[in-house]
Amino acid sequence: MPGRLPGEACMTSAPRTVVARVPGSKSVMARALVIAALAEGTTRLVAPLVAADTVAFAEGMRSLGFPVIREPDVWSVTGDPAGPPATEATVWCHDSGTAARFVPALAALGSGRYVIDASAQMRARPMGSLLTAMRGLDVRVDAAVGGGLPWVVHGSGVAGGAIEVDAGASSQYLSALCLSAPAMRHGLTVRAPNPVSAPYVHLTLTMMRQFGVESSWQDSTITVPPGTYQAQEYQIEPDASTASYFFAAAAVTGNTVTVPGLGRRSSQGDLRFATEVLPTMGCRVEVGDNSVTVTGPTRLRSPGTVAMRDISDTMMTLAAIAPFADAPTRITDVANCRLKESDRIDAITTALTACGVSTRSGPDWLEIDPGVPTGALVRTRSDHRIAMSMSVTGLRTPAIEFDEPSCVDKTFPQFHEEFAALARGWGLPLDERRNSV
Repeated sequence: MPGRLPGEACMTSAPRTVVARVPGSKSVMARALVIAALAEGTTRLVAPLVAADTVAFAEGMRSLGFPVIREPDVWSVTGDPAGPPATEATVWCHDSGTAARFVPALAALGSGRYVIDASAQMRARPMGSLLTAMRGLDVRVDAAVGGGLPWVVHGSGVAGGAIEVDAGASSQYLSALCLSAPAMRHGLTVRAPNPVSAPYVHLTLTMMRQFGVESSWQDSTITVPPGTYQAQEYQIEPDASTASYFFAAAAVTGNTVTVPGLGRRSSQGDLRFATEVLPTMGCRVEVGDNSVTVTGPTRLRSPGTVAMRDISDTMMTLAAIAPFADAPTRITDVANCRLKESDRIDAITTALTACGVSTRSGPDWLEIDPGVPTGALVRTRSDHRIAMSMSVTGLRTPAIEFDEPSCVDKTFPQFHEEFAALARGWGLPLDERRNSV
């Protein structure tokens, strides 16, 4: 808030505790939709994430012939272990990178011609490693120049076997192949040295096991035998990446937030932002069976240098609170962030610079100095995580506005309302203009 030293907490009395309602995990939803599509029977996904990405994914499943019934609190998917029932389909993935990466491997299991396309933003994102892997499995794929979307997948089933995948730019290539592997005639052995965001691959294999398909991951090789997923009722837990903004909000205001539904049994790697990064900044973090509670310190400490290769979706969250720390913060090993919905290293440093914060960056790193951010128009580049991250900065900086506040619809349409409720619960002023530019 105005007049306070960089890093000084906003509270003027004892910390206030607020419960934040975080919607379901996009990563869990995407994996659950693919697994349910290949399962024997009908799977009920309880507390589904209803957002642009997941709706696009569900509609893609329906285009492939899988019955998907979307009700307010439950989505039901009737699977077919043999693959897509449709023999011809066009799947529009909108901006969803997860759908664009997961659907082709699923479509290849069918028997027909499947067009996979997406927005201009998604067309610009890399797909080459997945294309190479699928062609290595003898799947015929027609792709745009450079290997990007649109694709035409000529499905005729997949024999499987052994393949190598370059997952250095995105772990989604690896997860896509693993999720569809049980329906391949011989299963799949996939070698992927040093994948980025490895916890997301662990999440994939954990969910596959929960639906009845075991796999092994030794050294750099994952082995998935042929098998059949078993339908069930499956609870979608809150999104750990989205929760990071609420945890960070407590960190910079010296207040307390509890997010129910997440806990020590969660398989989401981005929970490590709360459990590993925030404690180094002076936060108190309590992880229970079904909740995580974060209390911010009186003064935020710098975490020093933080390698975020495994939890790179929370890179912007850390960058957004770094100006309030007591020393520079350096974030490393995040080259893949330049290949997301936007070039996130450039986007977040540009946003902070517009707010008067000194930053430096390189191909796979960024550094943020302590400072007192000032109000500015933040250009989100249609990236939901830029808007959400800079909303945290906005708790301490009046007059931060967004050129496209609705970009949060991608994963959390009610984000601005929930964040405003959080601030009100703590008795903090919130400049509502940022939500209406």
